[in-house]
Amino acid sequence: MLTPANPDFAQRVRDSFQLQNAMHLIQARLEQVTPGNVTIVLPHWTGVEQQHGFIHGGVVGMIADSAAGYAAMSLVSADASVLTVEYKLNLVAPADGDRLIARGKVVRPGKTLSITQAEVLAERNGQEILCALMQQTIMVMRGKSEKPDQAARTSKPLTTN
Repeated sequence: MLTPANPDFAQRVRDSFQLQNAMHLIQARLEQVTPGNVTIVLPHWTGVEQQHGFIHGGVVGMIADSAAGYAAMSLVSADASVLTVEYKLNLVAPADGDRLIARGKVVRPGKTLSITQAEVLAERNGQEILCALMQQTIMVMRGKSEKPDQAARTSKPLTTN
């Protein structure tokens, strides 16, 4: 079993998830947090569908990225945050279910880079069907807050020459 560096890891992951406006936008919710493992669920609704009625592959990638990234975050110290460096997503079946379940896990934790994986399953009538597999590299950033100070986030108009 993996050991978290922060005893308050679960609350920290939940608090961070609340900062993710993208997850709110697609109606995803955090379901489970344990050391090195996170589950995110997403209801199937028209706002996340592509033209065939399946959940869009980009949305599948979003929840896989967040589930695995938060799995990595569950293991880092309280003074560190995490950021995705890269991921590869294989879509193996249409994301066609009543909801999607993204299960992220840490494969290899590291001081600077961690390797994670996620499975995304489409659930229909209680039956789960694998629809995507993801492998990801996460960068651990020490001493960096998750959201910049709002005062530093002033918008500046674009200028042209």
